[in-house]
Amino acid sequence: MRASVVALTLALVACSSASEPDAYGNFEADEVVISAQTSGPIMRFEALEGQTISAGALIAVVDTVPLSLERQQLAAQRNVVVSRQRELTAQGGSLDAQLEIAQRGLERTTRLRDGDAATAAQFDGAEREVRVLGAQREALRASTASLAAELVSLDARLAGMRDRIKRATVTSPIAGTVLATYARAGETIQSGQPLAAIADLSTMTLRAYVTGAQLASFRLGQKVTVRVDADGTLAELAGEVAWVSARAEFTPTPVQTRSERADLVYAVKIRVKDEAGRLKIGMPGDVTL
Repeated sequence: MRASVVALTLALVACSSASEPDAYGNFEADEVVISAQTSGPIMRFEALEGQTISAGALIAVVDTVPLSLERQQLAAQRNVVVSRQRELTAQGGSLDAQLEIAQRGLERTTRLRDGDAATAAQFDGAEREVRVLGAQREALRASTASLAAELVSLDARLAGMRDRIKRATVTSPIAGTVLATYARAGETIQSGQPLAAIADLSTMTLRAYVTGAQLASFRLGQKVTVRVDADGTLAELAGEVAWVSARAEFTPTPVQTRSERADLVYAVKIRVKDEAGRLKIGMPGDVTL
């Protein structure tokens, strides 16, 4: 009888030891903090905490009236430059025609002078007309080049203004759940100011810590069993090792006893699919290989 009790006790101890988890940790999610990309008052703010949204969903709209007015002003300046370019093009055509006539006149006067049929004053006058028209044509070319450079600058500023207006509409880059909001409609915000935090809670990450002796047992892509408390029982979920730290660290405060604080551990991340939404950020869990 006594031998049976001892055997049963040893069996229970062995069973308890076998079911001991290999690592403990807490769940976390990969959060994306969405920030404003332009300054101004918020006209619309659509994000609500706890709301599930799709990728591309509207988060906020920043007032674009000042930007639109500035864009209209730049567009008007551009129209003026384009109009001036057309005028210079017409003037250039007229000067080219005058210069061509003046050059023919100079050639004719040169032949007459060589035959003593034209005076030096007539030759000088013809030559001066060609030079004056040539200088005017060069000045016109310089003005045309200056207007072209101004037009390029205005086009760049208009493109930047269109981009700023586009960025005034803030959308979510991912599908997920709104964890927190940091602004409201009517508030004036600055570029770079956080608006909301979003995370895809359908896949959670269990950050656990293992000793150096256990490290060799964890490999990237390895399938493991993750257990969490669910309604007073342990629920088992399939997990996959997604990351293993290459650097040792002291045991984090939430998961160690005083005697363990001097021990060095390695962090590992276990990806766990949770389509049912049972896992929460900060929830404890354990890992069994």
